[in-house]
Parts: sequence; C-alpha cells; structure tokens
Amino acid sequence: MSGEPRGRRRLAEVPWRTLSTRLVYRNPWIRLEEDEVEMPNGRTTIYGVVRCGDCVGVLPFLDPETVVLIRQYRYVARGVYWEMPTGGVHRGESVEAAAQRELAEEIGYTAGRLTPLVSYHTSKSVVDETAHLFWAEALAPAPIAPDDTEFIEVRRMPFAEALRMVETGEIKDSMTVIAVLHAARQRGR
Repeated sequence: MSGEPRGRRRLAEVPWRTLSTRLVYRNPWIRLEEDEVEMPNGRTTIYGVVRCGDCVGVLPFLDPETVVLIRQYRYVARGVYWEMPTGGVHRGESVEAAAQRELAEEIGYTAGRLTPLVSYHTSKSVVDETAHLFWAEALAPAPIAPDDTEFIEVRRMPFAEALRMVETGEIKDSMTVIAVLHAARQRGR
C-alpha cells in the first residue's frame, strides 16, 4: 500500500528471531510452547505456539461419482460433523503412508492411487501444522481396527451431494472443504 512507510514494508520479510522457548504443555498429539522473540524492529514479545506436526486428509472416491465420508462428534467444536478421513502423521511415517493408514482405520479401504491435491498451513498464526490433502481412487477393502478414540459413522454418498454440503456450510472441516473444492475444480464442476 502506498500509505505504508517504506521501512515497515521492508521489515515485513525479515524473520523474527527466537530468543528462548519454554515448554508449557505436552501430550502425545500437541505441544504448547511460549517463545520470547525479537521482532524486525528490535523489540521483543512473547509468542504462543501450538505444535502439532503434519496431518493428512483423504477424499476417497469409490467410483467417479461416489465418495466415502465419515461423521463423528468433534469435542472442540462440540458438534457432530461430516468430513473425509483425516489424521496425524506419525513420527517416521510418510504422508502417503499416513493417508493409507487413515483410510484403513476410518473407512476400511486402502487406495490403489493417491493423488496429491494441496498442502497448506491450517493456521499460520498460532498453530504449527501442515495439512497434506489427497484424492484417493482404486479403493480396495483393507479393514483394520479403528483408533481407540474414534467412534465414527461411514457413509457412501454422491460427490455432488458432498459438494452441495460444502457449498451450504453443512461440511465445516477445513481439510474436507478444501479437498472437495479442489476435486470439483479438477473435475470441471
């Protein structure tokens, strides 16, 4: 913008420097840290960071017109929602292996073909998490025991219905919204 001081614009690209990090909380899924950082202008501030690591989301197509979605209660959102299979990437696991594991755990299939759709930061301001989204095809039955914390309903539905649910706001999960919209664009819808 022309009204911004020229010096502040140049500072927009200068990385902030971490002076110290204090672990505030940790569990098997997340870590909360409080960093003391030096900003580009030399001043310091405190910054809270939730570290989650990478996660995956998979939009599984049974055939060109049918997807498989899951429905479950989400504690943080305090509601029951439709979404595609999603989950965290385990230490030492590739994103593709995590996608296949989540498919097997949540819907009882693996994919003969995984096509990357997009990778993105789920929250660039306070959460250190990157989501890797895939389109899955050539599904083959591969049921394994679900995760101990998951209680899910699995449903086949027309892709057109999933797209409608995204467009009307019935599907609220960001990974699912982004994957469905990318798939619709790639399919020419």
